[in-house]
Amino acid sequence: MTRVFVLSVSGLETGRRVADALDAELEGRFSGVDRWVDDHGGALRESHAAGEAIVHVGALGALVRLLAPVLGPKATDPPVIAVAEDASAVIPVLGGHHGANDLARKVGGSLGVTPAITTASDLAFGVALDDPPEGWHLANPENYKSFMTRLLSGEAVRLEGSMPWLEGAALPIVMDSGLTIRASDRAAHPVAETLTYHPEHLALGVGCERDTEPSEVIALAEATLAEAGLAPESVAAVVSVDLKMDEPAVHALAIALNRPARFFKPERLDAETPRLENPSKVVFRAVGCHGVAEAAALAAAGPDGMLLVDKRKSKRATCAIARAERVIDAMSTGAPRGRLFVVGIGPGIADWRTPEVDRMVTEATDLVGYSLYLDLLGSFARGKTCHDFQIGQERDRVIAALNLAAQGKTVALVSSGDPGIYAMASLVFECLETGGRVDWNRLAVEIAPGISAMQACAARVGAPLGHDFCAISLSDLLIPWAVIENRLHAAADGDFVVALYNPASERRRWQIVRALEVLGAKRPSETPVILARALGRSEEAISVTQLIDFDTGTVDMLSLVMVGNSQTRIMGRWVHTPRGYGVGGRLRR
Repeated sequence: MTRVFVLSVSGLETGRRVADALDAELEGRFSGVDRWVDDHGGALRESHAAGEAIVHVGALGALVRLLAPVLGPKATDPPVIAVAEDASAVIPVLGGHHGANDLARKVGGSLGVTPAITTASDLAFGVALDDPPEGWHLANPENYKSFMTRLLSGEAVRLEGSMPWLEGAALPIVMDSGLTIRASDRAAHPVAETLTYHPEHLALGVGCERDTEPSEVIALAEATLAEAGLAPESVAAVVSVDLKMDEPAVHALAIALNRPARFFKPERLDAETPRLENPSKVVFRAVGCHGVAEAAALAAAGPDGMLLVDKRKSKRATCAIARAERVIDAMSTGAPRGRLFVVGIGPGIADWRTPEVDRMVTEATDLVGYSLYLDLLGSFARGKTCHDFQIGQERDRVIAALNLAAQGKTVALVSSGDPGIYAMASLVFECLETGGRVDWNRLAVEIAPGISAMQACAARVGAPLGHDFCAISLSDLLIPWAVIENRLHAAADGDFVVALYNPASERRRWQIVRALEVLGAKRPSETPVILARALGRSEEAISVTQLIDFDTGTVDMLSLVMVGNSQTRIMGRWVHTPRGYGVGGRLRR
């Protein structure tokens, strides 16, 4: 992820050009940006800590001072690009590693500026040898500095192995040189005269019994690689049959190797039967293919690949390794496990979205939700495929999200407020429980909380939820009114502060009247009642009255009504419900 920050309003035009070119939000602390940040330096340091690429429109000195406390070694620092406010300069601040030079070139191209690239090998030879392309890993970075010193001093180099990314480089190549650049998937000890690059052209196939301990699968894979003398860095993906999409041990191995997990249908794996070293009728009867570990490895390696290590076994798991002719594009190999994020965006403004929700929306390829909720994301939804639904299509929304995720996509199902409070999360699990869909139940499902309407309302007026409270929906579309009224009586008897959700609509007007009658029968007529409408949006309106004066005609579906308990007080513009603390900071016991 790349984040674009602008330091001052004078850089707004340049920042907008850069953000549009990178399909990113423009962040700053003044009008005209896509996302407001209160603490500019804090946001920069947060982004750096998260490993996000940073493009900063503003003074280079200010950027360095703001990031100085968190800067680390170049092996771990993400790309940081400084852009002059007048678009006259683009500078990779921390060097060209991790794609910083390429990002600087892209930013420069959008502004018509040649970036200030200072990476020695990039300038001298047209390639950054310490920053190989995706799918390649420098095995011995500790030897890079001394190696480059000799190379830049005029020594020649020889190449061993196929490295297409060096074909256009202006390296001084002599076949008998003492300096060597080598491509190999073999584990190797660091040598000062050699730079070794591990290409990701190994596919590691695994199979296991259901609920096998992750430690067993990880130990088997590590032992298999070590016995074959293969470098773990050359593994492109952990691959298996799609029946294992929800197997924790397979995903634990992928995390341990820092590689994606990809999956194949049984019929695709069975097509590899002629190439298997250990075909099994028992496995075929169990999963529909004659092998899992070997077949998955070969399927990922492609028709020109070869089985390098045949099936190895532990008590409950199997492992095999295949080698492809070239670097494996893991993202186009097999299918990923689909992910469904059920997110709450709060009342809708960016300030009330959690960083977790922002991360999930950023990672999602598809967004599913009520049209208004997707609109509230604004430019944050840019670049996503949006699937809009109307009010009343809640089940359709959930089914669409589950089906998209079952295709291997990463989907964010968007709710306002909190997704677990009168929203989509419960319906997701209802569909998973009753849908009878095996593919749905293999999905990775995560729920991200949001600020609920009652929390936002309470914060706007003080602390009305300072003591025991409850929430009751007045919509009787899904639940009989008799049940709702029983709950209102219970809340009244218990003297709870009550947040009334879905209080009224064009067709449902009498329920709010009856609810206030039930609550009013057990508490004083001067009890505070808060009406909050369109919280967090430009049309936000909040009023505080007493139970005796409350006008139910002002209530609609965009409203939340909060009724205090017998102790709730109005204090000027504030409302609070005492919890029972004594005065002077002493707790009453």
